[in-house]
Amino acid sequence: MRRPFLAILTTVLLLGGAVACGGDSEGDSGGAGSGQAGTPDKVNVGVIPILDVAPIYLGKEKGFFTDRNIDLTLTAAQGGAAIVPAVLSGEFQFGFSNMVSLLLAQAQNVPVKVVANGVASTGVDGKDFCGIVVQDNSPIKTAADLAGKSVAINTLKNIAETSTRASIRKASGDPTAVKLVEIGFPDMPAALSAGRVDAIFAVEPTLSTALSQGGRMIASSYVDTAPNLTVAAYFTAQKTLAENPDLVRRFTEAMAESLSYADAHPDEARAIIASYTKIPPEVIAKLTLPKWPPEVNRQSVQTLADLAVGDGLLTKTPDLNALLPAS
Repeated sequence: MRRPFLAILTTVLLLGGAVACGGDSEGDSGGAGSGQAGTPDKVNVGVIPILDVAPIYLGKEKGFFTDRNIDLTLTAAQGGAAIVPAVLSGEFQFGFSNMVSLLLAQAQNVPVKVVANGVASTGVDGKDFCGIVVQDNSPIKTAADLAGKSVAINTLKNIAETSTRASIRKASGDPTAVKLVEIGFPDMPAALSAGRVDAIFAVEPTLSTALSQGGRMIASSYVDTAPNLTVAAYFTAQKTLAENPDLVRRFTEAMAESLSYADAHPDEARAIIASYTKIPPEVIAKLTLPKWPPEVNRQSVQTLADLAVGDGLLTKTPDLNALLPAS
């Protein structure tokens, strides 16, 4: 089930040398300019309408991007399969994607570069925004019991697969024996209740929905994968970085401020979620929020890369120096 990612690679190969320059070069803010005078750079960022991206919406509202002469537009997309080629073509100057997808891209020589952290696990077992859930009356007690069972994940060959197998491995089970089934997050609670799958890999708000309907969490997969796991990040095309480094610098600074602010002001982060999702306010009030540190946890990304290689998602270890910002 590599079709979505292979579609990205096909798009990249077709684009070849015709990849458009990221960023708007009008005004004085391109190249080595200060970006503090002239016409603001129009920047379009591809995001997924989930709680993970609350900081960038909050940062836009607070003026962190305007302060750096960036006129920010946020465009909702279905996921990395749409965002990666759009960033490479210049339709988006930056995009948001889970870290395993970015590792897969780098390993296949897709010219992308992480420029800012996106979202991280809370690092607290049982109190994270992601978990594996079973029905309350299920005989499954730990992730080790998932061997031979079916687990719903939103996308195969992705961070959901990597971290589900990590939970099973940590519980001394056989991670190769689990049966992974691709089901969209909104449809997971019904699939679990109907017995179509034995367990679900859920993130908020699906996690809270499943638990409210009698589900029982048996593992915090992101916590099991690596301490303080970097789950996703913001990235750009290598071409954009080469041709407009000042824009990338200013975007990175605005994102760092946005992430720090959201992490320090969870009530404001909750409030902004209602502006770009359809999650009811009463549900948002009870969600377990992720952490939004400004820096990528490089060691956790290395662990993800090692796991992806071990699980067969990757045939070679990605070059983290090429993908991640300098430490």
